[in-house]
Amino acid sequence: MIKAVFFDLYQTLVRYQPSQEELEAEALKSFGFDVSPEKLRHPVLTANEYIYQQIAKRPLSQRSREEVMALYIEYQRIVLKEAGLEAEEKVVMGLLGMMQQAKMDLVLFDDVPGALDDLKKRGLKLGLISNIERDMTATLEKLGLASRLDSVVTSQDAGFTKPQPEIFNYALDKAGVKPDEAVYIGDQYQVDVIGAERAGMKGILLDRDGYYKEDLDCLKIKRLSDLADLLK
Repeated sequence: MIKAVFFDLYQTLVRYQPSQEELEAEALKSFGFDVSPEKLRHPVLTANEYIYQQIAKRPLSQRSREEVMALYIEYQRIVLKEAGLEAEEKVVMGLLGMMQQAKMDLVLFDDVPGALDDLKKRGLKLGLISNIERDMTATLEKLGLASRLDSVVTSQDAGFTKPQPEIFNYALDKAGVKPDEAVYIGDQYQVDVIGAERAGMKGILLDRDGYYKEDLDCLKIKRLSDLADLLK
């Protein structure tokens, strides 16, 4: 019997506004590239997956400033490559500088409040497990998530990062539930789904954009509202 539902944060519960692809498209115009945000959506998702996997291997806090810079330079290279754009290295560095200065707000996906409220009404415990290395209390309160979540676990709290099973076990202990009594929803297959299942939880992939084309050995949903039917 499922007693608890845990969530990833970025690209699962919250997104950036303006979106990353909108900011990338605007920045590219400065270098003579006229590309729509829609065309950049898949490249940005691919670059995001690269960053998430790198952070899972070793958190940014454990890397030198030069190593962190190298990661984000590679991020911009991936965006350009996946978009089919050839650019000189000075363009890559220019894009990086513009994106670092860009102003972005965090907002909830439209389906989040209703989905979380529905799960709460069912008596389920709701929790957050995220590879964040800072205190998110004020941010979660501003987003209206603090009152909806029963527990919050970050890599800073646990001392481990997804997909390491220790961070999931830490969250399970904090919520007072067993692994087979919990599910975890996230947008990354390796980091979220595989990580959760290695800890004995049920992993569910949230693929809002249809990014994962291949058949995967896990449950997959497009919207959080789809959870209701899966957890009956």
